Amino acid sequence: MKLYFREVGDPANQPLIILHGLFGSSDNWLTISKSIAALGYRVIMVDQRNHGQSPRSDDHSYPAMAADLHELILNLGLQQPVLVGHSMGGKTVMQYAMTYPTTFSKLVVVDIAPKFYPVHHADILRGLSAIDLSGLKTRNEADDVLKDYEPIPTVRQFLLKNLYRDTNADGSVAFNWRLNLPVITREIHGIGDELTDMQPVPQPTLFIRGERSPYILDSDWPGILRLFPHAKLVTIAEAGHWVQAEKPAEFVAALGEFLV
Repeated sequence: MKLYFREVGDPANQPLIILHGLFGSSDNWLTISKSIAALGYRVIMVDQRNHGQSPRSDDHSYPAMAADLHELILNLGLQQPVLVGHSMGGKTVMQYAMTYPTTFSKLVVVDIAPKFYPVHHADILRGLSAIDLSGLKTRNEADDVLKDYEPIPTVRQFLLKNLYRDTNADGSVAFNWRLNLPVITREIHGIGDELTDMQPVPQPTLFIRGERSPYILDSDWPGILRLFPHAKLVTIAEAGHWVQAEKPAEFVAALGEFLV
């Protein structure tokens, strides 16, 4: 699948690819990517399948998403890129590292472990599905519906970035989703699954977690080291799951120290 991407930085610099998490897109990383590019990288931000402006598919498995990433790397002729992934994107880059082990230089996994996670986005999916796009006039109307399912305003703002105005065949304008909501809803259990064909990854790997996030526990670390024997763990103080958004300066500093 040919993925949509954005990029910043000098094309002559070493490539660094960023994959967003569930409900996200490349747009979420645009601001912080400028800081990463200033470290001396060509930063490529990707929309994963069924998200953003990339194509849609009934297959939302990690092997499929890893294959998408491999196709992008080949099509762009990238040599030994650094791979960065947050949450679902972190699982994608871990799957990629196990499937295509000689095609990247370093791995950065943001606030996710290579383990099973139970479904915990059911309320969000119900809330998004409850928004009637056919009669929707404003984002505020969508927010009024979503607040019954998600109480945190910043989370709702993030989710509603997936709404955009589209022109119908008859010339009328209506809201639509940049998410393949039916497939994501159907495949939500698989998004939390363990990775497939797991094997040790010898490349240097950085795991970044938020101090307030439950996604990477201390008890997960021995299992992570068995798969990523050269891994390092950095905990960002006072950050939750959205480490890069909540503490961008600290995130870039940790990334820069690892990449030297």
